[in-house]
Amino acid sequence: MKVSPFICAAIAAAMMPAVALADDPHDPTMRSPAARARDRAMTRQLNLDEMARVRQRDARNGWRAARAGRNYAADDEYAARSRDYVHDRQQYERDMADWRRAVAACRAGDYSACDN
Repeated sequence: MKVSPFICAAIAAAMMPAVALADDPHDPTMRSPAARARDRAMTRQLNLDEMARVRQRDARNGWRAARAGRNYAADDEYAARSRDYVHDRQQYERDMADWRRAVAACRAGDYSACDN
């Protein structure tokens, strides 16, 4: 199957990010000091509005949940599963140590240890 170079070029162009025009030193609309001051004031206001929105969200949801971005009940469940895993792993290690001792005893001639 032959792929057209135009299709490849179109796909490559679609995957490339758009060129951002912000802070372009050659932007003709930002040449005057008044335009730059307006842009600076607008950017500052947008940042202040966003900060106020985030503070309201944090106050509504609780700062811990907003900062961590996670569910603490899930953390408690994870901690419980981790403790269970550690306990199960320790039991497994004890059982394996007992089994290895029994195998060593069986190989050494203690045939009563071979039943394990």
